[in-house]
Amino acid sequence: MVETMKALNVAQKILLANAAGKPAQLPEPGQPLEIQFTHTLYQDATGTAAALAFEKMGVDRVKTTAVIVVDHKTLQVGYIDGDDHRYLESFSKKYGCWFSRGGNGICHSVFLEDFAVPGKSVLGSDSHTTNAGGMGMLALGAGGTDVSFAMAGTSYKIEMPNVVEVHLTGSLHPGVLAKDVILNVLKVIGIKGNKGICLEYTGPGLKSLNVTDRATICNMGTEGGVAFSIFPSDEVTQAYLEGRQRAKDFQPLLADAGATYSRTVEIDLSSLVPTIALYPRLKAMEPVANHAGMPIDAVFIGSCTNANYANLARVGEILRGKRVKVDTAIAPGSQTVARQLAAAGYMEVFYAAGVRIMENACSACIGQGFSPPSNGVMLSTANRNFAGRSGTESAQVHLVSPVTAAASAVMGCLTDPRDLISGDLAYKQVPPVVDMASYQAPLPPAEAAKVVMHYGPGIAPLPTLAGLPAKLEGEVLLKLGDEVTTDLIQPAGKYLSLRSNADEYAKQATFVQADKTFSARAAALRDAGGHGFLVAGDGYGMGSSREHAGLCPRILGVRAIVAKGFERIHLANLANFGILALTFENPADLERIEQGAKVALDTSGLESGQLKLVVSGVGEIPLKLAQGKEDIPMIRAGGALSLFASQMAA
Repeated sequence: MVETMKALNVAQKILLANAAGKPAQLPEPGQPLEIQFTHTLYQDATGTAAALAFEKMGVDRVKTTAVIVVDHKTLQVGYIDGDDHRYLESFSKKYGCWFSRGGNGICHSVFLEDFAVPGKSVLGSDSHTTNAGGMGMLALGAGGTDVSFAMAGTSYKIEMPNVVEVHLTGSLHPGVLAKDVILNVLKVIGIKGNKGICLEYTGPGLKSLNVTDRATICNMGTEGGVAFSIFPSDEVTQAYLEGRQRAKDFQPLLADAGATYSRTVEIDLSSLVPTIALYPRLKAMEPVANHAGMPIDAVFIGSCTNANYANLARVGEILRGKRVKVDTAIAPGSQTVARQLAAAGYMEVFYAAGVRIMENACSACIGQGFSPPSNGVMLSTANRNFAGRSGTESAQVHLVSPVTAAASAVMGCLTDPRDLISGDLAYKQVPPVVDMASYQAPLPPAEAAKVVMHYGPGIAPLPTLAGLPAKLEGEVLLKLGDEVTTDLIQPAGKYLSLRSNADEYAKQATFVQADKTFSARAAALRDAGGHGFLVAGDGYGMGSSREHAGLCPRILGVRAIVAKGFERIHLANLANFGILALTFENPADLERIEQGAKVALDTSGLESGQLKLVVSGVGEIPLKLAQGKEDIPMIRAGGALSLFASQMAA
């Protein structure tokens, strides 16, 4: 156990402060730890299904500071998205949540600005909820069902992480931003093999990074597969909160003298240069100068990662008096950022430069508008560049900082921003805009009880999922390689509006980019009484927290996935919907299984861990349960809601 008398680092302090039951000490790394979250966060793409799950629980009011934000589904082509937003607004009124309407901003941006509190904790139905770690907050992403249970007052299980110190020295040169910092951190730690760790940032370099810089770095820690990232709460944090008229929310959170870490990564900020993450999936992080002159077709500057005032004001300074040579769009992270930019005169600079100003929303980051042309090359300041995520399957998207994006837009090709910068890239300072009236505040319980819920025709109740059979018999519907992303399993983009109707989403979109016949084949096997299996390499389920990547395959009859390894959030989502996640005793056995193979699995050995997949023509392949033994009752019941219903009935 981690003794309370021992010197603690920031991560250990915040885990201890938010642990359920207020234990005197923490478990050893790898051991279970229950967290009682103080805050929860929904966005509209994952929020409707999560809210429907919450309603099935029968809880009359949320037990956390709950925030629901419309930011993903803002194109609103047809009635479906508008109906979803109206449903979420009525849900917020009825159950005591804060509600942020479309156009108000991206969930992580507005949460950081107006709700994040140092020392507290937030569980959000979006993998980049880790953004709030920049405020000194314990911030984790999870599937919507898990967030709904947290909203209902249930604790959330994690594994006690190993805390890795990222020790920062020096300071950033002009033209090098926080985006370049995190790309270089990922270059050091890699984007795989980081399960069970958190990153804690320390060192004299901290003082040169403002809170939004820190949030950018925490945001993209998710791309390395870490559980969460955290900065201390210090005088920089205090100044940010005072600027947003939230001085009362400040509390210091610093590591004790003598605190220890599992290992230390050294990053000299002064040595960093503008960096590009090459397509696809952050394949390589390299100096922009190494690829200068690369032709580009479009530039997107936005996303929760770095669409804050300081970054966009710097973009304005690069664009001032110039015209962009390629299609360029800017999406501020929130309406308060947009208003601050307008007050400083930067909106006029953007328009004069020929830039398209988009809504304060996720937009092009998730393929919701501004998709590049066929076989096009886009520079984006977003956090992910998975294949097809931009909405154009044949396009390449490379990730860069906002100032690299702006310089490249001006030159019409990939450009090191330092080539266009003279001086220190100073930008105009204007006061932050604070407007809490832009939110719908929680209603008092008496008023909330009178609220009538709005359900549009595109909203379908969550399906009731049957329990796990004693024996699974069926076939391998797909054989996949490493790093299967949730974007590949259940793509967003043009399919995003279907998320309120899981049956239709499953039918139209599941694995459509991998095999357009998948949904029809899976449904036919299900309807014939068979069970679907998937086999894959390492890193299955990497990427976003979208629980539909578990729910929709389950609807189509998938009952077991056998892979070399799973990502944390997706592993929990599979358990929540009663899908067995299994790993190979011998990873080489993946090569012995072919797509279309007839397979069988006796599930009676789950508790003992003695599992064997019987493959026709091959024989028995030994497997291990990837989920925890504590998940077995939920899996046997058919999922989290099925187990909850049975417990309530008892």
